[in-house]
Amino acid sequence: MFNTLGRHIRESLKSLARNAWMTFASVSAVTVTLILVGTFLVIMMNLNNFAANLEDDVEIRVHVDVTADQAGQNTLRQEIEKIPEVDSIAFSPKEKELESLIGSLGEEEGQAFQLFEQNNPLNDVFVVKTDDPRDTSMVAKQIEKIDDAAKVRYGQEDVEKLFNVVQISRNIGLALIIGLIFTAMFLISNTIKITIFARRREIEIMKLVGATNGFIRWPFFIEGLLLGVLGAIIPIGIVIFTYRYVYAWALPQIQGSFVELLPLNPFVFQVSTILLLIGALIGVWGSLMSVRKFLKV
Repeated sequence: MFNTLGRHIRESLKSLARNAWMTFASVSAVTVTLILVGTFLVIMMNLNNFAANLEDDVEIRVHVDVTADQAGQNTLRQEIEKIPEVDSIAFSPKEKELESLIGSLGEEEGQAFQLFEQNNPLNDVFVVKTDDPRDTSMVAKQIEKIDDAAKVRYGQEDVEKLFNVVQISRNIGLALIIGLIFTAMFLISNTIKITIFARRREIEIMKLVGATNGFIRWPFFIEGLLLGVLGAIIPIGIVIFTYRYVYAWALPQIQGSFVELLPLNPFVFQVSTILLLIGALIGVWGSLMSVRKFLKV
């Protein structure tokens, strides 16, 4: 078995050397493709992380009617808890709401609102989060119908825009990645077809003397695998180096903001593994698609 595998590897290497220019063209095509795929992959994974963080911050603020007594507040809370999509509910008294408002306005403007500490005009608030952030709008509309819910706020337009932008970005990125992968598969497939066409007589003779399809297919299978893996090495290096540089530059700039980049480890390792697997898949699939019709004698 090891002798046979060694023969297949030697045949693959000889084929790559004999068709040096086509090998270079295929590896270059995979390299360029995977650089673009790696770029889109890094952007998409960070975008998904950014979107997930924003989704976690999506909440419904239910302002309790100022005329509601303690029993009314308890009833309102119980009715909200009955909604199946609700994940958590927290109570924020009006004193805390005033304190947050003063803190958000800054020292100068906040001083004006400190006069209201004795006669607080704000409402008590229930902060509600849903299991799925996309249910926020639906849950908010249900809460609006409950007694003693004076006002329900959840940033409807901003939330819907966020979900739409994230979904469109994901779809565009996924479509581009799939398109680039199929382009690289096509190029490798054509390269291996040229190799196979040059050896078609040899393949016919091997078939006639009893060689199995698997025995004939393995050298081309390994050849495609090598083309894909070789084409993935440079993109992996470029992605790792570039992301390290961008991460080191951006980290001080975004410190304390809601924007957050994925940490280098294990993100860089994950992207490298994905690119290596995509490169191998591109090469193997292109090889299998090329050799199939030449095995029919």
